[in-house]
Amino acid sequence: MKRIGLIGGTTWLSTAEYYRNINLMVHERLGGEEFASLTLESLNFGELRRNLVEHGERANTPVLVAAGKRLAASGVAGIALCANTMHLFAAEIGVATGLPIIHIADANCAAIKKSGIGRVGLLGTRITMEEDIYFSKLRTAGITCVVPNEADKETIHESIFSELAKDNFSDPVRAKYLGVIDRLGKEGAEGVILGCTEIPLLLKPEQVPMPSFDTTTIHCAAIVNFMLSEG
Repeated sequence: MKRIGLIGGTTWLSTAEYYRNINLMVHERLGGEEFASLTLESLNFGELRRNLVEHGERANTPVLVAAGKRLAASGVAGIALCANTMHLFAAEIGVATGLPIIHIADANCAAIKKSGIGRVGLLGTRITMEEDIYFSKLRTAGITCVVPNEADKETIHESIFSELAKDNFSDPVRAKYLGVIDRLGKEGAEGVILGCTEIPLLLKPEQVPMPSFDTTTIHCAAIVNFMLSEG
């Protein structure tokens, strides 16, 4: 089994799901008393948030690169970022460490393509909904991406930081997300990417009125595939 390095803390809530899912998936594959071999770099979400607000979206590049270097020095075989938004820094971390990055968008685009869906909505932070974390990969896969309108973008972005990141997964919060998903459906979305790793903690598949892609679980499966692969 390859040892994987995780960069988490963004937020701790979804990072805990990564730890849980990866261990359960490894155990399901290997049985016996086998569980995951991993190293976790858990960052201070407050520091990252302050950097973003005060200095812009690229201000966290040195923080993420430094975390990647610490993982590389620990001897991990690859790195996974436990958040969609943090994949804004995936290329820089890969270059700085020389290690493969198990990319969340690669895993989810493959799952969407396999589903046969050709037009998908995307929810997440503003960075995820506006920067090219998913867009070019979806286009390459022949999938059209629909993002929320400006008001709905602000609703989702603000909620992620003020509600989901603070462990608020209440019914009123859920209703806001379902309203945005309904409007994406009216714009032709056949499915929706839950493109913030906290959103699957709020919305279960049976609560969403169209196929939904749980980016956390799909990413964890790709991470485990890497860990258990040969070579």
